[in-house]
Amino acid sequence: MLFNSIDFAIFLPIVFVLYWLLKDQLRLQNAFLILCGFVFYGWWDWRFLGLLIFTSGVDYLVALGLERVAKDGRRKGLLAISLVANLGLLGFFKYYDFFINSFHSAFTVLGLPFGLQTLNLVLPVGISFYTFQSLSYTIDVYRKQLKATSDPVTFFAFVSFFPQMLAGPIERARHMIPQFELKRTFNTAIARDGLRQMLWGLFKKIVVADNCSQIVNLYYTDPAAHSGSTMALATIMFAFQIYCDFSGYSDIAIGCARLFGFDLMRNFAFPYFSRDIAEFWRRWHISLSTWFRDYLYIPLGGSKGGKGMVVRNTMIIFLVSGFWHGANWTFVAWGALNALFFLPLVIMDKHKTMSGTVANGRNLPSLRELGMMLLTFAMVCFAWIFFRAQNMEHAYAVIGRIFSYSLFSSPEISSALTLTISVAGIGIMLILEWLNRERQYGLQMDDRSTRPVRYALYYGIIAIIIVCAPLGGGEFIYFQF
Repeated sequence: MLFNSIDFAIFLPIVFVLYWLLKDQLRLQNAFLILCGFVFYGWWDWRFLGLLIFTSGVDYLVALGLERVAKDGRRKGLLAISLVANLGLLGFFKYYDFFINSFHSAFTVLGLPFGLQTLNLVLPVGISFYTFQSLSYTIDVYRKQLKATSDPVTFFAFVSFFPQMLAGPIERARHMIPQFELKRTFNTAIARDGLRQMLWGLFKKIVVADNCSQIVNLYYTDPAAHSGSTMALATIMFAFQIYCDFSGYSDIAIGCARLFGFDLMRNFAFPYFSRDIAEFWRRWHISLSTWFRDYLYIPLGGSKGGKGMVVRNTMIIFLVSGFWHGANWTFVAWGALNALFFLPLVIMDKHKTMSGTVANGRNLPSLRELGMMLLTFAMVCFAWIFFRAQNMEHAYAVIGRIFSYSLFSSPEISSALTLTISVAGIGIMLILEWLNRERQYGLQMDDRSTRPVRYALYYGIIAIIIVCAPLGGGEFIYFQF
């Protein structure tokens, strides 16, 4: 079920009313959320619910075992069961066909037969997200940073919480399970703020991302047929498409969770206002970056072993992050390229220099800050080429066109209306997020203006969404991961 669908517009109010009718029955509320999560997930394909139930069941039982067992060997064995169950299923569905094709190509070059065939597997939506979320629970229990919950209803409600189960934020059990164990009371101010954040997410998804996608899909289909300036424009549009698509989903998820009395972690902190690539990665997909930091980077040794270990661990994190996004060498290249951008800052001990809010206390950035933001954005855009490309040859074709003499020509305009809506939407988004860059999201402005002005803005955004929604809008990009 998509957040930007009529189905969800009907589903959410019904769930909201029934949920709060159960406000004095905590366990029944949680059980109801499990049911809602299963309906929400099963709306896509009910057959894959079995995977969600299986991995959740394994992790619930493993955590109970970890709570009762004291010997290190047995505890490691139990953790291994969780790792194999979660990563095994994720690896099979996401990477089996990729590795078979890669081995087939390699053996063909060597002139050797390769017997295994691809299975053309369908990737279960959200598997990368709920797998990491559930796995973090058993790891935390293994590390004795969290007590295992004995209530299966609480645990299953945590894993299958519908606002964020398909594309995050990837939550931690330490943050969420206590919220499922406590009685929730309805708070009008929090719910109202949640609706505003959902509205902001829908604006970014429908007005900006979906319109930008029309331009990107057209020109990226055959880059050789278009000028360098056109492909540069398409790449910039993709940068805003993926940001508004993914951060828009996160805003809707966080806002929706607030309607039910839950606080989800922030997933984006205005990353395109970053002054270097390190700051960008502290602000982009925060739930995944911190997951890799806590469960991979630090166990590998983190920053304790000197520059060589830091460089090695940083490279591993970026490569694994790239591969997490999809079974394609383009994602590995995207991760490697970002690592190459990042490592000079690490080597010079400047990767934590840019902290805090840009132009703090000022309305506008300095020329130096503006230049740094534009340079960082250009680097990010270049890396996005590999993220968007279908394969490595496609990425090279796009780069070849951009860095040709035709870069200095006028870009092609296939639809002036779509381009105008996209640019205007990007402009509105950047202005509001800049004004509220010290806050959680772009429309969080309770005390910035009078009530009539605020409500005029809210209704204006609703009108823009209705008028500017393209016919081709649809799934969120990160559903494919």
